[in-house]
Amino acid sequence: MKEETARLAPSDRGFTLADGVFETIRAVGTLPLWWPDHLLRLKAGAACLGIDLPYEDKIIEDAMSSLLLAEGHQEAALRVTLSRGPAKRRGLWPPGDARPTLLVTVAPSPLARSPQTVVIARRTRRNELSPLSRIKSLAYGDNIIARREALERGAGDALLLNTRGNLACATVGNVFLRFGGNWLTPPLTDGALAGIARSRLISFLGAREETIVAASVERADAGLISNSLGWSSIVRLDERELPPADEVLDLAPLYSC
Repeated sequence: MKEETARLAPSDRGFTLADGVFETIRAVGTLPLWWPDHLLRLKAGAACLGIDLPYEDKIIEDAMSSLLLAEGHQEAALRVTLSRGPAKRRGLWPPGDARPTLLVTVAPSPLARSPQTVVIARRTRRNELSPLSRIKSLAYGDNIIARREALERGAGDALLLNTRGNLACATVGNVFLRFGGNWLTPPLTDGALAGIARSRLISFLGAREETIVAASVERADAGLISNSLGWSSIVRLDERELPPADEVLDLAPLYSC
């Protein structure tokens, strides 16, 4: 279906209340990378919000394959969005007769690997106590606020601290920092999302999950941000220059089908 003919109900709770979850998936040709892991996380997020998937796994997989084949991108970003669906009555309480909406979209997206300048966000923080910090919720308001702040301060992205002042994540990815020869990444209990790429990078880098206090962030000697579409070396953190991590790391094999 073309974008100009697609229709979303005005009362869809994904639109009105951010009542839903999503997954962004790298695809090479017609092959979605790490799809079984994305599907598991999609289901976990849906279960957290009490939303049922309206289709069987095979139907979703066939829809993605058909879309990738029709669009013909060599490298692409698939997005699977699930909302609770339209509500007959307004209000916060989830309707018992909701019909969930599942939307699959695709856009060209070469493997992301551009260097990144970052700042530590001051205007907002990640709530590590909220269940939403552990799922791919549609509610991205804090991430948008932090990204806007980064752009205003001359950077490309922001690192988010949690309510205790410990590092949690970037606006659209997990963070890995190197201290000496050791790579560290924030634990899930500090508000980090269980990233699909994150789990693979922990093994690849021999990284440790460890709380990183704000004061320690400034002592890192290298860093990178990862998500399912690629990674970015952190080349400036606040006002301090860092060497590009990808000069000594070849992460491309991790993102190959």
